[in-house]
Amino acid sequence: MLHPVNQSRRTHDLTGQGEPVGVWALGALVLLAIFVTYARLAPEETYHVSRDGIAGGLSRVVVELNFPIALVAIGITLVALSALRPSAWWAGGPAIALCAVTAWPGIVDQDNLDARWVNAVPATGVAIAVCLTAVAARRAGARLAPRLRLDRVRIVVAVVVVLVSIPWIAAILGFYLPEGIFIMDRPGLEPDGSTIAAVHLGQHHGFMGSLIVVSALLLSRPRMPPGRLATATRLYVSLAFAYGAVNMTQDAWNEQLVKRGWLDWRIPSALQPEPAPIWLVTLTLAALVALALHRERRT
Repeated sequence: MLHPVNQSRRTHDLTGQGEPVGVWALGALVLLAIFVTYARLAPEETYHVSRDGIAGGLSRVVVELNFPIALVAIGITLVALSALRPSAWWAGGPAIALCAVTAWPGIVDQDNLDARWVNAVPATGVAIAVCLTAVAARRAGARLAPRLRLDRVRIVVAVVVVLVSIPWIAAILGFYLPEGIFIMDRPGLEPDGSTIAAVHLGQHHGFMGSLIVVSALLLSRPRMPPGRLATATRLYVSLAFAYGAVNMTQDAWNEQLVKRGWLDWRIPSALQPEPAPIWLVTLTLAALVALALHRERRT
């Protein structure tokens, strides 16, 4: 039997789950806002949905659990597994695999954001990830990692993300901001030739990118034991950060600069992985972030 002091020291050596718990709390707030907004507004006031009322709100929540929550849940699961026994992989492995299904083309269709039965697959992975975090937090504690060298950079990036996301936050809460620094209800031309508000009400893939970036900033902080799991987590979090940042920038650029009429060139979509210049940018940024995190751990 372990002495209480040794037991306390052993628990302290495990990866704290404060950051993952914080990410889940942030995700829960976003899901609540989505449910209320899509239940309250008529489908034609938002974007590519057809259901209204409570059914409409729940439908959009399920799709949100697929994208972007399932992508974030993969990183959370990796962090949780570092604080659990190896046998936890029997749940963690399937959770990661189920969440990864959301990346398969067509699982989340930007032209039809109503929930379908297939969306239950990544949502199940998210549910398992929540359970793993709860068990890991009970075992290792919900403490935050100590101060890290790049924390000031993380704070600056987070502040920039929040400022860029202001119109999307208003949209997800279901109202338009008066025109000023940002435009929202001014009609804007879509790539397919249709006209829609520059920032329509409801969820935006730019805000999904913002959520992924903030989540990646938090998930890059936990101190994990050196090894393959820590390396895999660092690489995944770096890719998630780059993916979120590129999509956030792409949506903000097109909505606030192109639709305002200041620029004509649109940043191409980076939602789906493909052999395109925008993905070369994404992978390059991911490599730079991974290098920065690696150097931070060595200091």
